[in-house]
Amino acid sequence: MCEFFEISRSGYYAYVKRMDQPNKDKYLIELIEECQEKSKRTYGYRRVHIWLNRKYGIVINPKTVLRVMNQYNLLSQIRRRKKYRQMQQQL
Repeated sequence: MCEFFEISRSGYYAYVKRMDQPNKDKYLIELIEECQEKSKRTYGYRRVHIWLNRKYGIVINPKTVLRVMNQYNLLSQIRRRKKYRQMQQQL
């Protein structure tokens, strides 16, 4: 089967070994989701990192926060600015 999928035998067994381990980022995912709910998905990874440090005292690398946010689709939503003409017409 390893030849068919073109993977090494050691790679297959390493994958099988990892399947039994629980997700190490589960607690972090829940905290980031809480932060995104409170901020209405406006916080990026830098602000989420600061929020985790201030609220829970979690010292973690910002790149780890970015990796988890990318992996679980927790990134902020980009807000578009309204054009000047549209704002002037509304007034």
